[in-house]
Amino acid sequence: MAHRVLKAVVPLAGLGTRHFPASHAVKKELFPVVGPDGIARALFHYHLIAFDAAGIEQVCLIVQPGEDAMIRRYLEGPGDEYLQRLAKYPALLAEAEQMRSFAERITFAVQHEQEGYGHAVFQSRAFADGDPVLLCLGDHLFRGDEVSPYAELVGTREYAQGRSVSAVNRINAAELKGYGTIAGRRRLDNPRLIETSLIIEKPAEPVAREQLHVDGLPDDTWLGWFGMHLLSPSIYDILDEMIRDDIRDAGEFQLTRAQEIQRQREGYLALEVTGATRFDFGVPDDFVASVQAFRYA
Repeated sequence: MAHRVLKAVVPLAGLGTRHFPASHAVKKELFPVVGPDGIARALFHYHLIAFDAAGIEQVCLIVQPGEDAMIRRYLEGPGDEYLQRLAKYPALLAEAEQMRSFAERITFAVQHEQEGYGHAVFQSRAFADGDPVLLCLGDHLFRGDEVSPYAELVGTREYAQGRSVSAVNRINAAELKGYGTIAGRRRLDNPRLIETSLIIEKPAEPVAREQLHVDGLPDDTWLGWFGMHLLSPSIYDILDEMIRDDIRDAGEFQLTRAQEIQRQREGYLALEVTGATRFDFGVPDDFVASVQAFRYA
């Protein structure tokens, strides 16, 4: 019987270069995003709400040195004088109480050097402590039409038999340059689950056409990372080996390389998400579009 997934990891240690100079004053993941309920929350706050709904009990935020203080202040909420002002807004007062409850469940890991996404994830090894973790991009948010994609990915644990599972969605040729992309075959017992046979980070189109096939897809369509992964504990051992042996791609330690090594050693699953939307807040134009779409989706 598969153990419940109780831990989640969110990397927040990026420099936010594309949002400069605003990101020099306010960390990108603290930028305000208005939810469907009309409440303005920090971007990363929505992950905490979704984790809570998915049954996640502990969360590790990966930050740059010194950044934990500003996030702690956010979660601690306002002082008593400000809370008195919120008394006439019951929804906001309840929000402040919820934030404090989240603060008790958060651990921080520090990435002292900008050495890539895989390197950032590796900093959460002590937090994982041999358990599987749900990993989500810090500058993306996800919403399902009927079922939360966070909860749905966590729910694949019973199928995975200890292996990692990544959420994927359909992408076109122009999008290949932005995502890890897979090849594989669909499982008969659950066609949305794919037994992967190859994982390549940002493949060139000719490579994708030749090597990255998944049955049941239209022409000129591939399955690429959706932005969340359910990672088995061995991912940390692989990242440790990569860092020790200085195995880099484009000068950095890449998580996708570690995932492909993990696939070769123990197998790897992908879940094609349907009825869910990814909101990308990573660059200014996308941020503007995503803020609007997230509010009214």
